[in-house]
Amino acid sequence: MYQQKLIASPLQTITFEGHSFYLKRDDLLHPDFSGNKARKFYYFLTHDFPNIKKIVSYGSAQSNAMYSLSELAKMRGWEFEYYVDHIAEYLKENPHGNYKAALANGMVIKEQNIVSKEDFDSSVLFIEEGGRQKEAEYGICILAEEIMEWQKEKGIEKLNIFLPSGTGTTALFLQKHLSSNIIYTTPCVGDSEYLKSQFLELEANEQYHPTILTLEKKHHFGKLYKDNYKIWLKLQQQTGVEFDLLYDPLGWRVLLAHPEVLSAPILYIHQGGVLGNESMLPRYERKYKDIL
Repeated sequence: MYQQKLIASPLQTITFEGHSFYLKRDDLLHPDFSGNKARKFYYFLTHDFPNIKKIVSYGSAQSNAMYSLSELAKMRGWEFEYYVDHIAEYLKENPHGNYKAALANGMVIKEQNIVSKEDFDSSVLFIEEGGRQKEAEYGICILAEEIMEWQKEKGIEKLNIFLPSGTGTTALFLQKHLSSNIIYTTPCVGDSEYLKSQFLELEANEQYHPTILTLEKKHHFGKLYKDNYKIWLKLQQQTGVEFDLLYDPLGWRVLLAHPEVLSAPILYIHQGGVLGNESMLPRYERKYKDIL
């Protein structure tokens, strides 16, 4: 067994917009390997893979998963190859955020068509985009155990738990292992139907599927919204915690738009990803100067 462990992330109480929340700080799991991606990839950190020499994955050039996989590869002494369909010229000339950090970790990035597992031999560990795969259940189960233990210590019988979703992997496996609580989530990439299809790829039994909440107006992933920026700034001002600019603003907007969820003690899971703010924040600051 590979000897590398993560310490349980802290849990704190915050007040935002007059409501009290519990906040699970998975952004503080580890200085370099944290957030929901560390949970998803924890299986690959702690188990033996004697034949593996390289990790291969694919996605966007500023992906949180890309950076976390570069850290995983560095910890394990593996090579890391990552495929993207496009890298903006500005990013190539001015590396920053997840892209810069992953390159510094030795990532080899290839700007070409998306690959599949069948393209590689047995020395390659192929990871699906965003870490949507069965092995993710291992680390997310540990997260569920941490929450259950804390819940027992606090004497909280039932929790409403909220987290925004990309592939929905974390929310799905949390619901599976925290059946006495309700897991709420919102789709940040695609719509509710897309998120349901992601759940079904990993778990056919809909009993384990989280409850999906949305806003009335359609949300486009990666687009700059004034309301997202405003709530992100408010979160920092009122809680002193920096959240991710891509997923968390929508998450908090959806949560506050559904007061019925706030009727029970509520736990929000901070899934990390703040390194991506290096690229998102300047874009917001340029577009919405009037907010500052």
